[in-house]
Amino acid sequence: MERAVPLCLPKTRLALMTDLIRIFTERGDLAHLALLLWATSASALAWFALRELAAASRRFDDFVRELARFNELFGDH
Repeated sequence: MERAVPLCLPKTRLALMTDLIRIFTERGDLAHLALLLWATSASALAWFALRELAAASRRFDDFVRELARFNELFGDH
């Protein structure tokens, strides 16, 4: 049996991911690996969607502010 390298040692991300996949496959925890990948991708998608929603909200706020400024300048004419 191959001796496992502690995960606290510095490694590249690819090597670390390869080791994690190997550990999961050796133990037969493929369902847990699939669940982890699903949760990670769902969290990343939610973060991206919230970031885009916040940017759209800022753009709309800027638009409303400029529209109010325009109405102040030319509202009486």
